[in-house]
Amino acid sequence: METSAAGSGPTHPPQDRPPHDDAHTGGIPRVVTGRRRTVLLVLAAVAVLSAAALVAGLLSWAPDRPAPPRALTGDERERLAAMRVTNHRDLRAGVRVTAGTGAARTELVGWVDWSRPLVYLDVGGPGAGAERGLLQATPTVVLLRPDPTAVPTPAPPPLVPPADRWLLHDPPAGQGLAAALDLLFRLAADRPEPPADAARRVGGAMVGAVPVDILQVPPPANEPSAPPTPPGGHPRYWLDHDARLHRLETGLAGVGPVTVQLNRADRPTLRPVDALGGRPGQPRTLTAAERDRLDRLPARLRARGGAAVTLTAPVAAATNLRGSGWVSWSGRAAYVAVADLGVPDRRTLLRVDGAGVTRAEVPATTVPGTVESPGRPPLPPPARGWLTDPRRAGELGLLLDAALRAAGSAGRRDTALRVRGDTIAGKAVDVVELPASGGPQRYWIDRSGALSRLELRTRAGTWAQLDLTPATVPRLAPVPGRPAGGR
Repeated sequence: METSAAGSGPTHPPQDRPPHDDAHTGGIPRVVTGRRRTVLLVLAAVAVLSAAALVAGLLSWAPDRPAPPRALTGDERERLAAMRVTNHRDLRAGVRVTAGTGAARTELVGWVDWSRPLVYLDVGGPGAGAERGLLQATPTVVLLRPDPTAVPTPAPPPLVPPADRWLLHDPPAGQGLAAALDLLFRLAADRPEPPADAARRVGGAMVGAVPVDILQVPPPANEPSAPPTPPGGHPRYWLDHDARLHRLETGLAGVGPVTVQLNRADRPTLRPVDALGGRPGQPRTLTAAERDRLDRLPARLRARGGAAVTLTAPVAAATNLRGSGWVSWSGRAAYVAVADLGVPDRRTLLRVDGAGVTRAEVPATTVPGTVESPGRPPLPPPARGWLTDPRRAGELGLLLDAALRAAGSAGRRDTALRVRGDTIAGKAVDVVELPASGGPQRYWIDRSGALSRLELRTRAGTWAQLDLTPATVPRLAPVPGRPAGGR
């Protein structure tokens, strides 16, 4: 008889007891124990409950039936009235505009600065046509840098805009691009809107993590700042609880549906191109050193004798000028070759002196270079074709005349202001603005007292530039048949 006492022989399990479950290291066991059956039943119950919970969760994410439109609450009315003031206060925002549909769709991507005001955009989309490229605009001036080879899908433009190839552009008022730009500028104001009594709340949404109310607003009958009524409906604003606009859906006559999306977190400081005045500054009176450099400038220019010049003058939508030549302070004359980008096969030779302005039209082959960068005018000047210009060559004549007069008396330099500091050709300069009868002028004076650039404000609202480079200036003989006049 077997015993369990210490020292006894080993005991053996009963032959009819199955081994523990852990003994099955592979294969499917032939015998399902009571414990395994319980585990399987529990797992099956869990699976059923999980499936039920998943179905219930999916049902809970089904969109709610939209609430019917209703009148605005007092808070919603206040936020809607403050929307444009909020845009003006926030200064800037990233923007994406889609205007039109199908093959006529134009897309604008970039930024709007309501404080200047200024927009800087990349123009694309299948309907962009000749306007494809970069754009900078104020409410009254549009500059375009066309790029027909750009990809159709626009992208945010470079923060530092290219310096060249900007043209004054005049899109038809109230249509296409002009209408879209006007809409962007009218989204800001310095005072609240009048109450929108007929506005309705038509829904709610999320813009990222921000809850917004969707407000439908019929524009007032005679309110110029309100977006036009879209065909078949009224403008809809996606407005958050801080009166910030995130999205606008409207329509424009001759354009079709328009969607404006604003990125309130994307708000870099924009830099206007030179034709719009360059980057912003903080005008102030001149320091003693700056005043001294300005006072000494006429004598420095006379001692220098002259300079080679290049000019960029966007003076009208159909007149974007480029030029090259010389200014002679010792000879008191300027002589340049001018190209109009809209007339690439012609050049204008222009001479300005004390006797007035004379000009001659010549073939492009007479002057080296390209229409974008013409070379200097021929010497000696052509023997024929010179005419007196009774208009004094308009603003281009004023710019060259201002360059000659810079070597004269001090004039109204006592009212000069330093607009900002800047750089040109790697040199630090002070941009000094002076009033003048033909419009404000700006002198770019480096720290050595040399004049590097002269700018003139045009009637179109742009700035024309005359860049001056030290050079040996040839004798600028008078044009045939006309003596040079003194100053």
